Amino acid sequence: MYDRILLPTDGSATIDRALEHALDLATTYDAALHVLYVIDATVFANDVEMGTIVEEFETSGNRIVTDVETRAREAGFDRIVTDVARGAPHGEILEYATDHDIDLIVMGTHGRTGIDRYLLGSVTEKVVRMSDVPVLTVRQERE
Repeated sequence: MYDRILLPTDGSATIDRALEHALDLATTYDAALHVLYVIDATVFANDVEMGTIVEEFETSGNRIVTDVETRAREAGFDRIVTDVARGAPHGEILEYATDHDIDLIVMGTHGRTGIDRYLLGSVTEKVVRMSDVPVLTVRQERE
């Protein structure tokens, strides 16, 4: 049913539960797990020289996907592909899913509601609304 599962991450705590679900599904269906970090290029002004800043974000993104990969390998899973992209997060996630023939996207959610969600926007919500493939959202546990 699933051959390729995409797990986008922003490095936040929402990855913990989403990773559990993604690994369970990937193991069950013998699927490859793709881990993607997107550098949000929409936060940079068009006239700002981004070289050093982007390098810092790329280093951070690589560290984040490597950490997820390490955790997956420690759990006994080894069919992992990692990548770091740059752009609008929801757009890059959807483009990656199309380009890599992803069958399922598993995403953590911060669980924001009301005005917070409206003001801050939600990458997960945009992906859910625009994706051509199923999206499993995993809510972060409340403390």
